[in-house]
Amino acid sequence: RLSSGAGIGTVFGSLIIGYARNPSLKQQLFSYAIVGFALSEAMGLFCLMVAFLILFAM
Repeated sequence: RLSSGAGIGTVFGSLIIGYARNPSLKQQLFSYAIVGFALSEAMGLFCLMVAFLILFAM
């Protein structure tokens, strides 16, 4: 879960940089950031699920 936190931090850090560079694209950048957040969080949850499956399936 640590790597998903790093991914989410990178996504929103890049969002802030994008806002600073071009404020007129605020809505489009925010929608891309939400998609990036969802993918990062889903990957973390998927890895956690696989770890539990490996741990308890044997």
